[in-house]
Amino acid sequence: MKTFHFKRKACGVELSMNMGTYDHFPSDYATGEMHNTDYFEILIFSKANGYMILDQKHINLKDRLIIFISPFQRRQWFLNSNDIHAEYLIFQEDFLNDFFSDKLFTFRLQYFYQLQTPLALNANDVLFDKVKRINQEIKEELLDYKCDSEHLIRSLLYFLLIRINRDYALHYQLDTKTQINNYAYQFKQLLEKYICEKQRTEDYAELMGISRITLNKAVKIQFNLTSSQLIKDRLLFEIENLLIYSELSISEISEKLNFSEANHLNRFFKHQTGLTPLIYRQDYQNGSL
Repeated sequence: MKTFHFKRKACGVELSMNMGTYDHFPSDYATGEMHNTDYFEILIFSKANGYMILDQKHINLKDRLIIFISPFQRRQWFLNSNDIHAEYLIFQEDFLNDFFSDKLFTFRLQYFYQLQTPLALNANDVLFDKVKRINQEIKEELLDYKCDSEHLIRSLLYFLLIRINRDYALHYQLDTKTQINNYAYQFKQLLEKYICEKQRTEDYAELMGISRITLNKAVKIQFNLTSSQLIKDRLLFEIENLLIYSELSISEISEKLNFSEANHLNRFFKHQTGLTPLIYRQDYQNGSL
């Protein structure tokens, strides 16, 4: 599977971000081949026709659609390329965290690393016009970069990402509190890093140097889910990806994800999905999922 890598200075300045239009996509980006990238993507479709598969989710493309993709999420595009008008905003994983001096910033954005709600937003006219206008202002600063452009870009980008986050949260009825809940977001960050090795709340509480009770309380307040449920959801997502996109055997997946034996993985997966891992893989390959 091909991975597209971020190219520094692609926008002409020393920033780990870039933006452009559909015409600027790499020639083999929007083919029907499965691929991923090593950067975050926000894709803004003014006009669209077709669909995409993002991890295991089917997304119908339509006008005024915004799609959010986190690093290394697998996707396939099925587009009518003659009927596409889109813009993209991309940045490396650490860029926003460094740019805004907040190491957890990307984890505060509810549309990245999201497992419970869709990774797309049908924007209303007000939001879509605002997004397009701010995008244009950022693009103008990148094209005519001055000594104070970084500060303008930082403020415009911060406003854009937070405003989209607010509308995304409202649309999907997620918590819109702006409180800083560092324990919850730190847990989410660690979950992305250690899910293959650690699958107990106690493991993450120990990494963070807090009690299990404190971690559970913080996660419940922020995400309205228990920490153990978030772990199960993320672990299930990892298993499904390996079943679909790798040729590893069930035993090899079990070993990779630190299950003591394959039977434990089988029981966990069937309890969560109602299917055994083998049947899930076969059903996906046969197109019945």
